[in-house]
Amino acid sequence: MHPLESFLDDLDRSRERLLVALEPLSDEAMLTPGAVGDYSIADCLALQTAWEAELVTGFMRLDRGQKPENLLQALAQPETYDHQRVAENRTRDLDAIFDDFQRVRVQVEEWLEEFSEKDLTKPQRFPWFKGRSLLEVTAVLTYEREASYIPAIEAFAAHWEEENPEPDTNLLIPLTAVSLEEPDDNLTPNHNHTAANHDQPD
Repeated sequence: MHPLESFLDDLDRSRERLLVALEPLSDEAMLTPGAVGDYSIADCLALQTAWEAELVTGFMRLDRGQKPENLLQALAQPETYDHQRVAENRTRDLDAIFDDFQRVRVQVEEWLEEFSEKDLTKPQRFPWFKGRSLLEVTAVLTYEREASYIPAIEAFAAHWEEENPEPDTNLLIPLTAVSLEEPDDNLTPNHNHTAANHDQPD
């Protein structure tokens, strides 16, 4: 198998596992702090997006024969980079965060296909990465990074579902079973009249 094919399979497996963990969670759960360390799940998705966007920009510069300066700076100070990106994204809409999260992964995969096998796999091809191949750097920022927080998200999701169970639909009364109409007086028994008739002498 071509190295890129195997790599893309790893990307797909990681992303699928993450999406399965996210599927049952509400917006409230996604925005709750403390899911992964101090971060919410939305924070994690925004950070993953930021790193992969930085990677895409790095790919563009490498393709032009230029040094990927911003990517290298982020790799040199990952904690500082994380804090800055989380602060920038805290007020963003969750739907926008998730859309970008999905979109940038597609861009990563498309860019990888632009490089030759030598570009992707030779450790000395891009000297700025200090002996790491382009695929190795990409792995660190994509599926390996996801793998570092997926277990925490899975545990959070399981706990959230336990603490916030879905209502049992079998116990709900269908709206169609409840009449919202006023009672018809003609159908209401006249108890007084009936009682009066019983009191009359034969």
